[in-house]
Amino acid sequence: MSGQNTYNQSANLLSRLNRKAFLLRAGIGLTAAIAGGYLFNRKRSAKTAHIKGSIIGANAKIGHLLRDKLSIPEPSTTEEIEYLIIGGGISGLAAARELKRQGISSFKLIELDNHTGGNSSKGKNEISAYPWGAHYLPIPDPSDSSIISFLTEIGCITGFSPEGLPIYNEYHLCFDPEERLYIRGQWQEGLIPNLGLSLEERTEIERFFKLMEYYKTAKGIDGKYAFAIPLKDSSSDPTFINLDKISFITFLEKEKFRSKHLLWYLNYACKDDFGSTLNETSAWAGIHYFASRKGKAANAKNGDLLTWPEGNAWLAEQLRSQVADHISVNSVAFNVSVNNDSVLTSVYNTVDHKSKIIKARKVLLATPQFVNQRLLHEVNSDRSTSVYEQFSYAPWMIANITIHQLPVSKGIGLCWDNVMFESDSVGYVNACHQHVNQNENKKILTYYLPLTGKEPKIQRLVAFTRSYNDWVDIVCKDLENSHPGITEFIETVDIWIWGHGMVRPNPGFIWGEAKRMASQPINDKVFFAHTDLSGISIFEEAFHQGIAAAKSMTSTETHNGNS
Repeated sequence: MSGQNTYNQSANLLSRLNRKAFLLRAGIGLTAAIAGGYLFNRKRSAKTAHIKGSIIGANAKIGHLLRDKLSIPEPSTTEEIEYLIIGGGISGLAAARELKRQGISSFKLIELDNHTGGNSSKGKNEISAYPWGAHYLPIPDPSDSSIISFLTEIGCITGFSPEGLPIYNEYHLCFDPEERLYIRGQWQEGLIPNLGLSLEERTEIERFFKLMEYYKTAKGIDGKYAFAIPLKDSSSDPTFINLDKISFITFLEKEKFRSKHLLWYLNYACKDDFGSTLNETSAWAGIHYFASRKGKAANAKNGDLLTWPEGNAWLAEQLRSQVADHISVNSVAFNVSVNNDSVLTSVYNTVDHKSKIIKARKVLLATPQFVNQRLLHEVNSDRSTSVYEQFSYAPWMIANITIHQLPVSKGIGLCWDNVMFESDSVGYVNACHQHVNQNENKKILTYYLPLTGKEPKIQRLVAFTRSYNDWVDIVCKDLENSHPGITEFIETVDIWIWGHGMVRPNPGFIWGEAKRMASQPINDKVFFAHTDLSGISIFEEAFHQGIAAAKSMTSTETHNGNS
């Protein structure tokens, strides 16, 4: 399983802290921890005793070495290159691809994990590949030439219509039926609640989506769309960006949206895309979710999705394969310093347990800000603790569940995306949905649980105190509500904890000063690219961030292909 080695190493590090010390580190007293239910590790219930699996991945990973500096040897050798990219998520991979497209050969990408992809990671068993994170890409706006070019290059787009619209590979478009919602004891088609609603609620839901259609086409005084992807292309008209200063729930209250079912759906949307609730999401970000996408295709409807059994790990692999010779995994950068003519990065290899210095003319940090803060502690810049504190990250738990049968339920049958009304989770996707053979009995369900409701730091640390048994009970209990009897059909449950799953667009963040300051290059030598510098964690933002940063690094230089 992907992440097994790095998780085991992390577990060894974390085991040096007992449970009490771990909770105290989070600022939770022992009495409060017991009262709040934070101490776990119960025995598995008899009902779930047959289920196999483990916690195979966690966002703590070997990266805790960066935080704690436990047993890292001093560097003994030096390697010299032109460009170094730190971080092998989508931003880092897109930046590496851009450097190669420019004909640059003297560059390296290092990644602390044993694989690239970041939040677009995958696993696989004898049944299917499956995602450990991001799992779809909405068809993009045809005017996004960078994305369109990439999708054409990798065979996702197979041609163009006479009108110039992309023709997508039918095997990459999400098969029907696409999504369903469990509500009032049955499954309905679509995720917007429809069963049992009053005329008043239906009218209110219709009014909300008409308002979103207005925002989708609205433009500011600068002539730009109010809401665009990438975010940097959005209008800076105060009429729109002032929406970032208030929460989404405040905006909805002002607009007199009160329907319980509408508010549930909008809260679900915030949890699904941002890992935050209506109260924790800026109104600008909430509207952007509905108003920014303007995708069109010759053979798909607006809003259709591209997906694969392994989710966006498929896209990550297409990027990785183009720059594979430049990638070093199991490599933890633990310090970055800048001198007059170069950047020195200290790197620890978690396999051979040796450290070295990589000397580069320029470095790109394709890493989140909580990592950058530790890497750059010796670098003088405008970044301060107060800037980094403005970045909030949502913790997630993801479970991949192997079943040999799905109990019969009332309503529409199994879809790609399956959501339960008023569940703490955002449901599950059927990882086998894109298989040509749809008569397979065994399936893998990828279950997503954003850990909201408490301060992210608390949720993050509490997540790492839960045992495997605790997580299995949580997953099974939730699924039993919509699939009575499903537990006996479950064979395995594997768990992955993303402690810092995605940046959260809290009110005031997207158009705030902290994000702008954190994105500024240092001495024209250290550059930055990551979705947290956009404020929304989606593939398109990561892709554009990487390309833009790579172009910034090389914009004033001339290369002969052998630099």
